[in-house]
Amino acid sequence: MKTIIVNLDIMMARRRISLGELANRVGITQANLSILKNNKAKAIRFSTLEALCRELDCQPADLLSYEEEDSPR
Repeated sequence: MKTIIVNLDIMMARRRISLGELANRVGITQANLSILKNNKAKAIRFSTLEALCRELDCQPADLLSYEEEDSPR
């Protein structure tokens, strides 16, 4: 079965930014950003996605992918 995978951890590593710093820049709690980063989120607001793309200088496709649930990243 395919699902949406959040690749936030990959982009954070590429940009060398911590969870706390990114949460502060985006304006959401570290807890909520962690839920997103760990693929536990059920939804994401476009405003949050936009803020993440702005702060990480990336496109939505850099953060989200559609893959098999059990496939390695």
